[in-house]
Amino acid sequence: MKIGFIGLGNVGAKLAGSLLRNGFDVMVRDLDREAAQSLLERGAQWADSPAEMAGLCDITITCLPNPAASASVMEADDGVLTAIGPGKVWIEMSTTDEAEIRRLATLVEARGATSLEAPVSGGCHRAATGNIAIFVGGDRAAFEKALPALTVLGRQILHTGPLGSASVLKVLTNYLCSVHLVALGEALTVAKKASIDLATTYEAIRISSGNSFVHETESQVILNGSYNINFTMDLVIKDMSLFDGLAKRLEVPLEVSPLVLDIFHDGQKRFGPRAWSSMIVKRLEDDCGVELRAPGFPEEMNDDEPEAQGAEVVVAGR
Repeated sequence: MKIGFIGLGNVGAKLAGSLLRNGFDVMVRDLDREAAQSLLERGAQWADSPAEMAGLCDITITCLPNPAASASVMEADDGVLTAIGPGKVWIEMSTTDEAEIRRLATLVEARGATSLEAPVSGGCHRAATGNIAIFVGGDRAAFEKALPALTVLGRQILHTGPLGSASVLKVLTNYLCSVHLVALGEALTVAKKASIDLATTYEAIRISSGNSFVHETESQVILNGSYNINFTMDLVIKDMSLFDGLAKRLEVPLEVSPLVLDIFHDGQKRFGPRAWSSMIVKRLEDDCGVELRAPGFPEEMNDDEPEAQGAEVVVAGR
């Protein structure tokens, strides 16, 4: 099976690396060829265009920063849609809008190919070790065809049902992550102002009902001062805007989400669109004249988790 991978950013390069590490025949492409250099050195092939990749690969994966980038890769004059055909599969691993994935899938199906969506969740450190979670929406037969590749990319793979379902769940979970991050900043700042040791605070939250995946990962990079979670504020705003847009289309009157989105817009103005998302807590650090630091936390997230040994595949909505 030959797999093409377009989009070698913080997550995409690590996912493509997992495919190579597990013996797949991999072709890669990115707007910045330098982003592919380490993969090329490890045996990946370079595609001169998305069309070349789609013509040569059984599965073409896109992992791009926003829906517009995906549309461009698919619909350009040398895009995926010009060369994909019967028996081939396109997998959208970007975080995107559920209506947009369905629109592009219709164009793919008109070429005789099949589409899946497979957004990931769990952070770059888990993407690097094949331990990330993957939501997969789409045709069951296509899911089964792609499963050998998906199981080396992620440990927990949830088949969510029809195309579009995975994108809805992805923006929902990213929204919850953003809310948790803002709440953690407030909790840690209150603890600091109350003269509570922050390493003790971290453990108290971790063993309590206040714990979350976001706390166990992002609090570490806050307390060590690096903020380096490999996810930026502009991407948070993109993802939360997708969630807000979906809720508005469904006529759900949101209260918390618009407030948190405003907070991230303010963070982007203060620190820049490419600032790490965890820096949102620095708004309170600056406003309160404190630093949320604790000894004993490594300078960066640990990317050296053991690689996943087998995957848990969960089936929902056949």
